[in-house]
Amino acid sequence: MELAGKRILLGITGGIAAYKGAELLRLLTREGASVQVVMSAAATRFVTPVTFQALSGQPVFSDQWDPRVANNMAHIDLSRAADVVLVAPASADFIAKVANGLADDLLTTLVLARDCPLLLAPAMNRQMWENPATMRNVATLRADGVAILGPGCGDQACGESGLGRMLEAEEILDELVAHFQPRLLPDVGVLLTAGPTFEAIDPVRGITNLSSGRMGYALARAAREAGARVTLVSGPVSLPCPTGVSRIDVTSARDMHAEVMARVAAHAVFIAVAAVADYRPARTIAQKIKKGAQAAPPAIELVLNPDILAEVAALPKPPLCVGFAAESENLAAYAEHKRRSKGIPLIVGNLIQDGFGGDDNRLILFDDTGEHPLAPAAKIVLARQLVAHIAGLLEKRR
Repeated sequence: MELAGKRILLGITGGIAAYKGAELLRLLTREGASVQVVMSAAATRFVTPVTFQALSGQPVFSDQWDPRVANNMAHIDLSRAADVVLVAPASADFIAKVANGLADDLLTTLVLARDCPLLLAPAMNRQMWENPATMRNVATLRADGVAILGPGCGDQACGESGLGRMLEAEEILDELVAHFQPRLLPDVGVLLTAGPTFEAIDPVRGITNLSSGRMGYALARAAREAGARVTLVSGPVSLPCPTGVSRIDVTSARDMHAEVMARVAAHAVFIAVAAVADYRPARTIAQKIKKGAQAAPPAIELVLNPDILAEVAALPKPPLCVGFAAESENLAAYAEHKRRSKGIPLIVGNLIQDGFGGDDNRLILFDDTGEHPLAPAAKIVLARQLVAHIAGLLEKRR
């Protein structure tokens, strides 16, 4: 569980997005967090405290003078018991009060009195969000070290569309999990490739590799959690883009090559996780090949695809390059040969039978100092360990 042992104070302010707070609370408790809910008076007009009490298993507070707190200092007691304060939704009114140090109810008072980090997930009409006063308040909060999560863009309850809607519960959960990860790659540009490529034979057939993309996507998430600016060049997969990651969708190896080469100069790390097809048809047939239309199956002439990792590694000033080697046998020999032939500092090896396409895996890292086996674990756990190793190599390089 990603939040086991964490104590979250979840603030709910007035707005239609308050209903999303119930789903967020469910996700937080599912990940092992202990959640204390504090609501503004306006929030109770949208969702009752009973809902949050049932989901959290704890009493909900909304009154600064709640008699259940023996010393009448709920703003102190509740904030001191939290590892982080998360307010979702955070209304324009609440944001304005916090930015200007106003404290006229329990939630604003405990935010002012807290000694732990504060994360806000704004939720409001698009014009309220874009209002210069709101922009000034948000800028003030960011300068004060408050994390602003979102907002998202899309349809709003008022019938309009644009920036201002609260992030979905899953996105906020991802941001909260990221908050507790060490910032090993602060503001480092990381470029990754993930998934397979597809090389068209005709409009419906092609050459590809089996790849779920899960390891690449886990690495993109882990790098972003570590504070990196992450760009993910992805072949065709059925996975949602990790929160905060910029994704570029491609199909063929040449598409992937073009996108990587256009962007690599702006990144300090390049991680080639994609299962790029080694070959492609020399020509693509314009119409679907009909079975039985000729006496024998058509001959398909193949040509080599570009070696993206080798080309990036050969640049005059290459980023720190990381490759992957998925093998069915002789892992150490094949992986080390691949690392040396491409001239890269690190290659990540795994046997196909140890986790190909699944949620778990077993990895061995090969670098100039030797082999570094990682114990079998979930791919996100391995991804975080790999990011830590990359951060160490990057620090040595500097």
